[in-house]
Amino acid sequence: MTKAFDPRALAARLYSLRQAGTQEATSTFLSPADLHQAMEAQHFLAAADGISSNAWKVTVSPQGQAVSGPLHPYAESVSGADIPWYPGLKFETEIAVRLGKDLPIRTGRPYSRAEVVEAISTVHLGAELLVSAVRESGSVSFLLFAADRLGNSGYVLGPKLDDSLVDTAGGTPLKVTHAGRTIYDGPAEHPKGDVLTWLVDYANDGLRPETSLKAGALITTGTLSGAVELPEPGEIDILFGDARLTFSVSKT
Repeated sequence: MTKAFDPRALAARLYSLRQAGTQEATSTFLSPADLHQAMEAQHFLAAADGISSNAWKVTVSPQGQAVSGPLHPYAESVSGADIPWYPGLKFETEIAVRLGKDLPIRTGRPYSRAEVVEAISTVHLGAELLVSAVRESGSVSFLLFAADRLGNSGYVLGPKLDDSLVDTAGGTPLKVTHAGRTIYDGPAEHPKGDVLTWLVDYANDGLRPETSLKAGALITTGTLSGAVELPEPGEIDILFGDARLTFSVSKT
């Protein structure tokens, strides 16, 4: 008999592994069968983590399905924030946007990029930290990775940027140091070229929660620096154009 999927049990296991700072192989989990089951487990994991911040990451599955996950722990700090370090922790420089008005689910006419831009109130420099309880992250089972909050392990929101950066982020000079060592030095580059691609996709996803993309929500938009592993704790300093964000990752 095939064992029934239990989203609470998966969330409890993911939570336990995250608390211990350890990882297990995809093959040791009973993975969700579909995105609905994955999001059920993600919601239970978010509850176990006690997540209350209205901050989210958006991406798409290998099949092109838009999906989101909450950012936690979440800090708003130009400098001085501290995020827990775990073995395997990775870092990404990102652009984050805060919505100034709702983008409700609508049918018929999809949101244009211009409409999404018009809903944005502020643009920020941000940094995402990632480590999944799943050893292979999403390379074997994206659904399991989605249940594990898409690997998010922390987010630091930095200074406001000029609103035009949602159009011109690509190519902006970007330098990142960690523990005094340069880990990225080159032009900012988003995987999709346009930092708003995944947000527009998510806005046009009729399966997203009715409560999503409300005014006040913060949405991070994807890496500008690739995902760089941080082999040890230490201070991170990001210089993006003329904007700077400094924070630390530390052993708990």
